[in-house]
Amino acid sequence: MLKRLKKKKTEVRALGQYVTLSADKARRVIDQIRGRSYEETLMILELMPYRACYPIFKLVYSAAANASYDLGSDEANLRIIKAQVNEGTNVKKFKPRARGRSYAIKRTTCHITIVVKDISLDEYEEIDSLKNPRWEKKTMVYHNVSSSGVVWDKK
Repeated sequence: MLKRLKKKKTEVRALGQYVTLSADKARRVIDQIRGRSYEETLMILELMPYRACYPIFKLVYSAAANASYDLGSDEANLRIIKAQVNEGTNVKKFKPRARGRSYAIKRTTCHITIVVKDISLDEYEEIDSLKNPRWEKKTMVYHNVSSSGVVWDKK
């Protein structure tokens, strides 16, 4: 009997787009939580004095909620395996200044991705390869074809 291994889904992600925050300021917080457990991450984010902690806290909480809903996993088994910050678009505004001039204000945004993995789940599951064959038997039946490949029709 043939057995195959299929990779289970053990990772869940949460994505925050267009967060009004500099990517460099978010990266210094993200670097502190990468690779840590879920509960330890929440404690770190509550105690750090940066403005970037609140949106990252919300994303970590959302990723844990996604994991409990999709995988049915417990929060004690979750670990942050991937956390990254990418730069988003700049929001451009104009502010009036002295002598009728305008001053451009650029508000930077960033995209934050948090990937959470349940470490208690086995990564592979066995499946029976004979139940779902990758091929199907096909029999070809040719009618009215001679050995030379000429088709004969009756009229």
